[in-house]
Amino acid sequence: MITLASGVSYIDLNFLGVRGVIATVVLHGANGVALIDPGPTSALPVLRAELQRTGIAVEDVRTILLTHIHLDHAGATGTLVRENPALRVVVHEQGAPHMVNPEKLIASASRLWPGEMDRLWGDFLPVPADRLDVVRGGERIAAGDRQLEIEYTPGHASHHVSYFGADTGIAFVGDTAGIRLQAGGFVMPPTPPPDIDLEIWDRSLKRIAAWHPSTLFVTHFGAFSPVDPHLTEMTDHMGLTSGLVKASLAREGTDEEREAWFTDEVRRELRRRMTATEAQAYEVAGRFDLSWRGLARYWRKRGSGN
Repeated sequence: MITLASGVSYIDLNFLGVRGVIATVVLHGANGVALIDPGPTSALPVLRAELQRTGIAVEDVRTILLTHIHLDHAGATGTLVRENPALRVVVHEQGAPHMVNPEKLIASASRLWPGEMDRLWGDFLPVPADRLDVVRGGERIAAGDRQLEIEYTPGHASHHVSYFGADTGIAFVGDTAGIRLQAGGFVMPPTPPPDIDLEIWDRSLKRIAAWHPSTLFVTHFGAFSPVDPHLTEMTDHMGLTSGLVKASLAREGTDEEREAWFTDEVRRELRRRMTATEAQAYEVAGRFDLSWRGLARYWRKRGSGN
């Protein structure tokens, strides 16, 4: 467990045996613990062991705060609620129905990861509706003995929210501020289908900036400051990757060929900047082919591409 600030730490879930890919935030409090994005059930043994190492049992967790309901962020939630029925789960109103009945979410994910759901994610169990604290953005909540502001930050997902602790200056932003796996590393926009909307996403980045945070915490992976250069790079790289996808749609060939061309271009960009091992970790955090599909859908809805 790595300390961020007094009463705030995070756990590396060692996803698929790769360090530095998925993080869970722990907010410590005398009256119980809160977790931000507990991760997939496949990584729950690591989460449980790291909590126990610091004397925290699942029964000590009072609140789970979800930035969004994708399996790499929220998958373990239902299992944790089954183990500790007193848990409260904070989730955006658009994501709440899928926590209660995850059938559509699981079916959609199964199409993206056929035959790999158990290995990658494990179970995604439903959460009873009476365990949910449903938010829209604009609320203030108490969790782990601290006050957090909530903003609605869609673009990556239509149900994405971010949390800000004014006492620490840390904004917990899920995937809205991208994937960045090491200090000075490339900020990669994760753009899987079906919700990608670049204009809305840009407004969400501005909402985060309006908090004037001193630190951004991104689920993939860790805490970064200063904030303004990170957000600028995120905006620039959304332009880069979306431009590559738009260019791919003008190429002759099949979607599979366009997707492969985009993936090769992104790999080439990363390997200019880092080792092959570091670049490969980005693909564990967010598949490039899925990023092509999300952006291709975005452009085609706007009349660009075949």
